[in-house]
Amino acid sequence: MLKSRRASLKSFFEEYSLKALLFTDLRNIRYLCGFSGSEGALLVSQDQAWFLCDSRYTAQAAEEVHGAEIRECAAIRIDTVAALAHEYGLERIGFEAAHTTVSAFRRLSEKLSGCELVEIGSKLDEIRICKDHDEIEQLSAVATLASQALTSILADIKPGVREVDIAVALEFEMRRRGADGRAFDFIVASGERGAMPHGRASSKVIRSGELVTIDFGALKDGYHSDETVTVACGKPEIRALEIHSIVKSAHDLAMEAVRPGISCRDLDEVARSYIRNKGYGEYFGHGLGHGVGLEIHEMPTLSPRSTAVLEEGMVITVEPGIYIPGFGGVRIEDTVAVTGDGCRVLTSADKQLLIL
Repeated sequence: MLKSRRASLKSFFEEYSLKALLFTDLRNIRYLCGFSGSEGALLVSQDQAWFLCDSRYTAQAAEEVHGAEIRECAAIRIDTVAALAHEYGLERIGFEAAHTTVSAFRRLSEKLSGCELVEIGSKLDEIRICKDHDEIEQLSAVATLASQALTSILADIKPGVREVDIAVALEFEMRRRGADGRAFDFIVASGERGAMPHGRASSKVIRSGELVTIDFGALKDGYHSDETVTVACGKPEIRALEIHSIVKSAHDLAMEAVRPGISCRDLDEVARSYIRNKGYGEYFGHGLGHGVGLEIHEMPTLSPRSTAVLEEGMVITVEPGIYIPGFGGVRIEDTVAVTGDGCRVLTSADKQLLIL
């Protein structure tokens, strides 16, 4: 499997006339060779690969790394890269410019003075844009875990409870079910705070009649889940019911439109035009969604500015919302895998308005 993933690098060798590619971004390293640690580098030629780490990670690399020779080296791995480049005639090396600081580039340039370094931007991250079967199953498993964890703590959402208490209970339940941790800082935004799309859980006390937006996700084996529900803590106002209904309809229309070949811009417009036609267009400011995988936000981006087109194997979120300052907001989000004729929904929490 990892060998087939590295085969996707062939186009970069051809387009940039490279002898090797140097990876330092840990997500790409994990994707290409299996290493899950917190430090290392991967050098890949057209027919060989070398994983570089110091003595702290040698044992871990021996268990996890596949399809690459493990080279233990000192903390300054650039010396080993330079030695390999000299030994194997790797005179033109591409690197992840999008993940390389200016100081790191200068060190590379000094140590690899006999090599030509070729800057490749975020294009290298695109090797992960379409997920293989194993990845989709991992994403499905972590999404199921997170959805079930939320369902099990819904009874905790009641008047007098703080937003942060809900976030803590949810994270604990995810870990109890096998998650390695949370995918991001949970958003728990009640009442007027619901107007903040990224309103992280605060010490605010939830009051009766308020909507509560919960954006949550679990992390397991490197893969993330992402899902949002908006529930009511007691009977909500009529306006809140109307807004939830509009967002739910926009969400459902967009879900039905997911398929290979549709542009991300057009998919965004499916939900955005519905919300706009209902008179709330100015209150939906963010894009419809994003890719999910080894990062919580990956390519592609679903927005009015996106130039991407959906392909089978992409895993994306669909998350329209309405956010009204001084009143509150609603967001509804599912994560889906694009299939040959539509999509497979990976998240499973109930998206109907639950009145708790």
